Amino acid sequence: MKGPAGRDDAAKERVLFLCTHNSARSQMAESWLRALAGGRYQAASAGTEATQVHPLAIRAMAEVGIDLTPHTSKIFERFLHDRWDWVITVCDAANEACPVFPRAAQRLHWSFEDPSRTAGTEEARLAVFRRIREEIREKLLSWLADQRPADAVAIRRP
Repeated sequence: MKGPAGRDDAAKERVLFLCTHNSARSQMAESWLRALAGGRYQAASAGTEATQVHPLAIRAMAEVGIDLTPHTSKIFERFLHDRWDWVITVCDAANEACPVFPRAAQRLHWSFEDPSRTAGTEEARLAVFRRIREEIREKLLSWLADQRPADAVAIRRP
């Protein structure tokens, strides 16, 4: 089956992003990867616990044209026995609690502050979600530049 950019879905590298609740950081990373990588990857996200996608994560991503409203929070066990080229934890708690994924080729840890723990007004909290959104974007752009083979399509910069 052909996916975006005419690439065979079975040939795409698969990336799983993990955090504690799968409510903000991992959801943002999954969506950014889809938006930035031109269909080169299959992306998913999960948590050590399932909750719901944080409304401020939805707002922050909507500001950059990415819709998280259809997303749901998922538990990592759902993906434990799938093949993954990359398993990337995006919070320290998930990194510590993350089990061994028997079919994961590579494991990375990127530590991002938990924006959902921010106190204050809604606008102050939204500012933290925006900052984390941009930190994740920049980390992914750097990682994609390192992963990109010489003949790959250019990375999209929204």
